[in-house]
Amino acid sequence: MFDITLIAMGRLKEKFYLAAAEEYAKRLKGYCRFTLLELPETRLPEDPSPAEIAAGLEKEADLILSRIPKGAWLCVFTPEGKLLSSEAFAEKLRDVKNSGKSSACFLIGSSFGIAPRIKARADLRLSMGPMTFPHHLARIMVLEQLYRAESIQAGSKYHK
Repeated sequence: MFDITLIAMGRLKEKFYLAAAEEYAKRLKGYCRFTLLELPETRLPEDPSPAEIAAGLEKEADLILSRIPKGAWLCVFTPEGKLLSSEAFAEKLRDVKNSGKSSACFLIGSSFGIAPRIKARADLRLSMGPMTFPHHLARIMVLEQLYRAESIQAGSKYHK
């Protein structure tokens, strides 16, 4: 069975987000071995300077790199990433599986983004579109799209 890891910076606190995340994680486990890793965001001052932000992202990068499963294909969600339809995303995930990889890792960065060296390490940089979403909602959207991609590959009726 294929392994999927979602690394998300920060913790969900709101009950409605937690319930949605748990539901999609439960559904995903019917298709793959799914792991959610919540990593702490670096604390920054109220109005951080660009240098403080860069230092914080680098500190987070060290933690992220230590948690990416060895040999995993890596996809990061970033505004400047590629736009894919749900079908194209499912096809990309199928291609990863067919390439011989046994795992994929997806990353949702912190509120200040993702360090450039993590983006450079990624096999795919993916955008959720030009709109801005709260990171907690983005996590639910990513979980739903992972579930949808697996459903599309399985030929289920979830994706219409």
